[in-house]
Amino acid sequence: MRVLYCFVLLLCLALFPLFAEIRSLNDIFPELPASVREEAFSGAGYFKSFGKVTSSALFGSPSSSALDPQITRTVLSKQPGFLVESIMVIPYKSGKDPLVDVYNALGNVRGLSGRLYHSFTRKEDIPLFEEVTRIESAKKNVPIADPSPISFVPRSETVYIRLKDVNFGTCFYRGDMTLNPQGLCYSLSNNKSLTYYLVPVIKEEKFIARLYFEPISEGILIYGITGADVSNFVSSRVDMASAIRKRLAVIIDWVVDGLPDKV
Repeated sequence: MRVLYCFVLLLCLALFPLFAEIRSLNDIFPELPASVREEAFSGAGYFKSFGKVTSSALFGSPSSSALDPQITRTVLSKQPGFLVESIMVIPYKSGKDPLVDVYNALGNVRGLSGRLYHSFTRKEDIPLFEEVTRIESAKKNVPIADPSPISFVPRSETVYIRLKDVNFGTCFYRGDMTLNPQGLCYSLSNNKSLTYYLVPVIKEEKFIARLYFEPISEGILIYGITGADVSNFVSSRVDMASAIRKRLAVIIDWVVDGLPDKV
């Protein structure tokens, strides 16, 4: 009997996000201006870049939204010199748990490879990331295959990623995924310093991109907040606000393109 009770309890804990009340975009962001809302539904999404910023300036701040405060707090605690916020709603077919599709899209790490962005310097579309692969651990730089799609979302998971960045060369990141009662949060942070022409420019753990996914009545909400603390050397040579925005946009597009049931 005790075994059966434990099984039922674990099953309920695993499935509790499925039974959370479905909210609307207005429930989550009641103070969202009409222009921002329009951009969020445009397909391209809303993006805004900041220098140093306080929480109150963000649409995702606890005072302006019903998001988990930890989503923005984790990024702001790093005291980033540059920050980008984004809001996007993807129309999505109903009928199954969309967070399973989000999880499987996030698992396709190699899908980040070769994704293009427009370089105004080169006046052409070029790959932002090359040779993207999952690796064994933070200490073992051994490529491993992406997993096959699964039919449930684990409570939490950590993956390690190696990629070649057009600006920063070979980079190493840690991806942390956690479920909460309404959605799924994915954080991507550099677990080794990033370099520019062999000069360290972003110290370990000083770049972080947090994506929050929640099924809402209008589809799937994707809220993003990305911050970086960058050395003066690179900030005087690279438009960091633009660089961070492009990386956030490419990461979001990677996940969206991996969803099978977009309307």
